[in-house]
Amino acid sequence: MSHEIVKVVYRKYDGSLHWNHPALFLGEDEHGVWVGCPAGSSGRRGKEPPIVWDQPFVMLFPRDAWWTATFNAAPYKTEIYCDVSTVPRWNDGEVTMIDLDLDVIRMRADGRVFLDDEDEFEDHRVRYAYPPDVVENARASAATLLEAVASGLAPFASAPHWLAQVV
Repeated sequence: MSHEIVKVVYRKYDGSLHWNHPALFLGEDEHGVWVGCPAGSSGRRGKEPPIVWDQPFVMLFPRDAWWTATFNAAPYKTEIYCDVSTVPRWNDGEVTMIDLDLDVIRMRADGRVFLDDEDEFEDHRVRYAYPPDVVENARASAATLLEAVASGLAPFASAPHWLAQVV
């Protein structure tokens, strides 16, 4: 199956480049746009040297939500990793968003769900002077994600179909 290549670009609030990599466009559903990376795909954080991912994963970019989600194939220890971000924007084969530091994570082994990087969020909130609406949307998205991921609500049970396309 042939897929269009899209570029995934996360930036920090000051505009600096964060995680960025190519991915395969897999399709769309009621939850948003799905892309995937087979095992052996590579990406980089900012301008650091590229890294190679041993396990395949898929990513979901909702159309109107302040988050993105990554669903990792087994045996990767993190099953779901959600980045609280600005709403993903698409332009000419590239999806971009601002990573707002907060992450909601579900571990594969025990299903534990937790909020990560609250300290980084607080540091960057001050350093980059996040406007009140950004702070409010980030915190509300984190709370919603914690509940949805812990409950296994859609789309957090949708990944096997999409993962099958890159495994």
